[in-house]
Amino acid sequence: MIKYKIRTVTWIVLLGLVGLSCSFISGFGNTPTPPPTDTPEPPAITNFDECVQAGNPVMESYPRQCRTQDGQTFTEDIGNALELMDFIRLDKPYPNQVIASPLIIEGKARGTWYFEADFPIRLYNANDEEIAVGFGTAQGEWMTEDFVSFSAELEFDSPQTSTGTLVLERDNPADLPDQDQKLVVPVKFEEP
Repeated sequence: MIKYKIRTVTWIVLLGLVGLSCSFISGFGNTPTPPPTDTPEPPAITNFDECVQAGNPVMESYPRQCRTQDGQTFTEDIGNALELMDFIRLDKPYPNQVIASPLIIEGKARGTWYFEADFPIRLYNANDEEIAVGFGTAQGEWMTEDFVSFSAELEFDSPQTSTGTLVLERDNPADLPDQDQKLVVPVKFEEP
């Protein structure tokens, strides 16, 4: 009886060892397959819009900022609005807003920005081609150094580019270089 138990245990141990060695041998030489090397690299992020499109977080600052996973920060282009805010402030449209025709423009400018109660406004496509021109008109007494509200309306055909630039020029009838100032605001065009 003891011999029978020893033989049974011996066979069980032997079968277990054989099973382990078979699984070891069958797995031997089966090295994991390396990942394919032809996997395309993600496109390099070079600006604010690409950073946002890649799904990175956007900080609610002005101008807005987007930070990539590797710590790069890209700032939204708002033109020179911050540099000229002591002279002219645009309420509508805001930088990078999607616009369509007719475009309503509103804001405030110091009286020194006007001449005879208005100033030129131009709209360009991304190829720097002028697609509309008009005038911002003072909505009150413009012969002051205080801020005076203005409004304008531009009509234009849908351009072939998706982006463009709105330019509000300080009226400079004497054409003096030191009096030449322009508020430059990037815009996006509504798809037709």
